[in-house]
Amino acid sequence: MTATATVATEDWTLWSTSARLVVTDPALLPEARRIADAVLDDIDLACSRFRDDSEVMVKAPLFPVGALVSDTLADLMRLALASAAATDGDVDPTLGNALDAIGYDHDIRLILDDGVPVRAIASPRPGWASVRLVGNRLTVPAHLSIDLGATAKAAAADRVAARIATELGCGVLVSLGGDIATAGPAPAGGWQVLVQDAPLDPSARVTLAEGLALATSSTQKRRWTKAGRPQHHILDPGSGVPAEPVWRSVTVAAESCHRANTLSTASIVRGHKAVAWLRELGVPARLVDADGVVVALGGWPDDDASGAGTDSGADSDSDAERTLP
Repeated sequence: MTATATVATEDWTLWSTSARLVVTDPALLPEARRIADAVLDDIDLACSRFRDDSEVMVKAPLFPVGALVSDTLADLMRLALASAAATDGDVDPTLGNALDAIGYDHDIRLILDDGVPVRAIASPRPGWASVRLVGNRLTVPAHLSIDLGATAKAAAADRVAARIATELGCGVLVSLGGDIATAGPAPAGGWQVLVQDAPLDPSARVTLAEGLALATSSTQKRRWTKAGRPQHHILDPGSGVPAEPVWRSVTVAAESCHRANTLSTASIVRGHKAVAWLRELGVPARLVDADGVVVALGGWPDDDASGAGTDSGADSDSDAERTLP
């Protein structure tokens, strides 16, 4: 992205991925970053699996009998359970133990292949269906462990964008590792987003109207090996192992980043069946298969082969035919 003078951009590393903040008033960027940091720190402290002091880890021993949790964790759990219900359990927030068993028990940068074969953990009953959240009291069976990695990042993007727009009154775009949320007035021509999951993948340049969100789920990122076999972080809850990499990536546009990410993640899990499902839902979606072939659905515009990289911001070269509906 090459930003025009009407916007200001800041990039940094967060949660082993990239973060980008774009605002339509350059003078407000420092305050917007302060707000973003506060919201993201609050979410990290509530639900990180890789912090011993996070709320979800500290209170884990209490969950089998029910524990009162913060508003932040309760809200994130409600969103995660809504994702599970909307996808018939394909996006399940109780896969912490299964992720540990395939080696994702540390920050992705710290994972080493210990040579121990994968031990799949699958439950005959969907784990999410056993979770109870009444008010702020969260109950999780002892054999399950919470992991909000499939939904919390997207929810964080939504929350940061909404808070900045409300408090500062400017337009804002927030990108957290492929999860993009916007709020407030968009710059002239809309938000220009270049979608490309890996450097050699086909690219697409699209325009996001204000308030629209975009999320990409990938089998190419957050990868490691265990006993010499490649693994990735999106599990099929039915088998307890990584979903078959039918798709390199799936990108979905929706009214919130949380919904977009729910649909993109579930599409990775569903494999070939995702096409009919997304078509029935009528959402704009772009699926890139293992051979690099693009399947565009729901009004997703034609790819722009001249692009490169995955980026977002405001450019002046948009055209109406590439505006997402």
